This record gives sequence, C-alpha cells and structure tokens, in this order.
Amino acid sequence: MRNTFGNVFTLTTFGESHGTAVGGVVDGMPAGIEVDLDFIQQELNRRRPGQSRITTARKEADQVELLSGVFEGRTTGAPIGFVVHNQNQHSQDYEDLRTLFRPSHADYTYYNKYGVRDHRGGGRTSARITISRCVGGALAKLVLRQLNISIRAYTSQVGPIELERDYRKYDIDLAEQNAVRCPDAEKALQMEELIAQVKAEGDTIGGVITCVVKGCPTGLGEPEFDKLHAQLAAAMLSINACKGFEYGEGFAGTVFRGSEQNDVFVGSTDSSQLQTKTNHSGGIQGGLSNGQDIYFRVAFKPVATLLREQHTVDIDGHPTTFAAHGRHDPCVLPRAVPVVEAMAAMVLLDDILLNRTIKL
Repeated sequence: MRNTFGNVFTLTTFGESHGTAVGGVVDGMPAGIEVDLDFIQQELNRRRPGQSRITTARKEADQVELLSGVFEGRTTGAPIGFVVHNQNQHSQDYEDLRTLFRPSHADYTYYNKYGVRDHRGGGRTSARITISRCVGGALAKLVLRQLNISIRAYTSQVGPIELERDYRKYDIDLAEQNAVRCPDAEKALQMEELIAQVKAEGDTIGGVITCVVKGCPTGLGEPEFDKLHAQLAAAMLSINACKGFEYGEGFAGTVFRGSEQNDVFVGSTDSSQLQTKTNHSGGIQGGLSNGQDIYFRVAFKPVATLLREQHTVDIDGHPTTFAAHGRHDPCVLPRAVPVVEAMAAMVLLDDILLNRTIKL
C-alpha cells in the first residue's frame, strides 16, 4: 500500500477514521521556515466536520500536534511528524455494515485486494484521512507564501447550480463568508438550500470546485511524463469522491478553433517574463508553467453514503438491503475546498524544490 506523496517534499500519512488518531510525516521541508501553528490549525478548521447545517454533525476538534522538525518556531529541515487524535467516533453506527458491501464505496475493492477491511466509517479509505493532507498542504503554503504564490479554491457548482467559468468575475476571498464556500452570495444561498433539501431527503449531491494559483514562476513541471497538469490531475484524483479534472478551458475549449484558443504573446524586453493576451491554456503549456494564472476545475461525485434504504450484497454474495446510519455529509464540496488547495500546494512546492534554478 503506497502512503507517500511527493518526490522531494513528501507526505506520508497514517491512521483510520475510527482509529486512535490520524497523522503523518512531512519530509523535505526547507529549514528556517517560520511555523505559523495558528495558520495550520485554521486550515484544519476549514476541513473539519460540524461547521454548518449542510455538513456532517460529527464534532471533532481536529487539533494538530507537531511532534518533531520544529525548534523555536522554525523548521529544522528534519522530518515533521504530526498527529490529530480522533475524539468523536460512533463506531456502533457501522456495526450492521460489518458483512455488507456498500454501493459505490471502497468496501468490496479493498476487501478483495487485502482480504480484510475496517468497516467503521471506511477505515483507511475514509475522507477523514484528508486531515493529513491539509497539514502537509498548510506547511507547503507557508513556504509558497514567501515566494508570493497564492492558491485559492472555491465551490463553483453544486448540482445544476453553477457560476460562470471565468474565475476573474468573482472575488474569491468572499468564498469563506458562507457555508458552501462560494464567492457569489446569491448562488451560495441557492446551493445551501439545495444541499439542505437533499440532506432532508436522505440523499446526496455532487458538484465542482475551481482552484486558482497566482504568482507561479515559469518552468515548473516536466515536458514528458511529469507534466505539471498531469501532476495536478493525479493529486486531485487521489482525493476521496473526485471524479474529474480539467485545466484551462478544458472540455469547453474543444468546440473552438485554434485561432480562437491560442494564447498570443505580448512583447517584452525580458524574454523570461513574457505575458499572453489570453490564458486559455490555464497557465500551463507543454507541461510547464508559463507564469500566468494556473486554473483548474475538479469534479466531485455525490457522497456514496445515503440515509435511505439501498440494495446490496453481503460478503457471501447474498442479496440484502440496508440503510446507513450515523453522521454523513450530504455534499462533499464545502469541506473539500481546503483539501484541493492543500494538494495543489504540495505539488507546486515539490516542483519548486526539484527545480534548482528557483531559490527560496
């Protein structure tokens, strides 16, 4: 089982949803970086459950404890170990699922591969494991902000309710002012009402998160197998419930002609700092960042756990029915926003450390 992400800046995670704790080890963190523990905790607070009426009612402090790699408030270059203790598990809610395979979950595939599974909340396959990603992403952000690189994500679609694709039409900072994390207050209210309605029906709904990276230097990524957009895609598709990734114009750009899509360069006396009139490429050309804003969209499916009766089979293949119990998100989008940012931050920092021409 591979539990490590990255090449130079790496994150190794551990833990299960209903185990003692989740946590990880970050290696490759540059030395001398001031550690803002309040900022790291804030990133975890954005992800934690129980934030509003449209998220799971599970109450967790998600308090992070740094175990190593920090001395007198700064990183030492040594591995940074951290842990977040689980405090509010209701494992009994999952007891009737011990011998069942839930539809569209990892129950069957995990059991088939390993011959054993933790049925309590999905165990290792639970979205609670993304806690570790948020800590790793927060540490990466501490480095990136010294390079004036910002990463902001927001909910751009829930079900049929969607914003315009052009992120420049919105003040992304406004996304944190509502429970859905959408920068359009009117659409945010519509999204929240839809999620509340779906939740009341015991159902779930999916949507799209848009992410924008500003200040990224030119030349990150590789021109062949480790293209920057491929790295970002792999990172996003590793997030629970993620079903799709597109950058730049993406699928929408397929209906246009090349004369409409090409990003024309604007003259400059410094050929290393060229600009483009448009940015249909999404800040990446030939697998390398070109210095323009990087923007991409990530699609998330409806949460697979429904609080209504479903048909399934048990581990012996016998047909049966069940209704899930417990506390579950009707829509993953609001809590997935910081996870998208975290994965993007780790990808970019890893590439910066691989690119020796960029100095911290």
